[in-house]
Amino acid sequence: MKEDTNISNYCNFDSQLLTTFTSSLYIAGLIASLFASSVTRAFGRKASILVGGTAFLAGSALGGAAFNIYMLIFGRVLLGVGIGFANQSVPLYLSEMAPPKNRGAFNIGFQVSVGIGVLSDNLLNYGTEKINGGWGWRISLAMAAAPASILTIETKNLPIEQMDKLWGEQTVGRALVLEENSLGSSGRQ
Repeated sequence: MKEDTNISNYCNFDSQLLTTFTSSLYIAGLIASLFASSVTRAFGRKASILVGGTAFLAGSALGGAAFNIYMLIFGRVLLGVGIGFANQSVPLYLSEMAPPKNRGAFNIGFQVSVGIGVLSDNLLNYGTEKINGGWGWRISLAMAAAPASILTIETKNLPIEQMDKLWGEQTVGRALVLEENSLGSSGRQ
């Protein structure tokens, strides 16, 4: 029987586990971005960025050290959670902290950085594809720890959020108004 050399084997897989592995990151990222807004509202943008960075770091470690497909899938889920949290909270933080005339540039800078990260990841995948001994995919998955480490470690160096400052001032202002109201007009001199 003669084989057809014109048929490409690219994406010619019919495996539910492979499909789950591939889609788990995207589904987890979508779901996590929906929950990230509640976490951001309750605990602040820095906390949400830290959760995203930590999940991304754990996912890359799990992916690089995986010894079965289920560990790989769980690692991809954690990567998706990290992406969901970071994509929700980082642009919000940048918009809040950037000077008003530069907000658009800061957010476009974030999107450009994401694009550069995707390009770098694809180049890394291309470079590690031919590594002998089956280590290429491990290196590729574990290298996600590089940006995750930067995101996680540098979160502590971020300045306090403007909304936290504003909420703090409003809380003090409300407390003064309540105090004045409780004292009534006789409390004033």
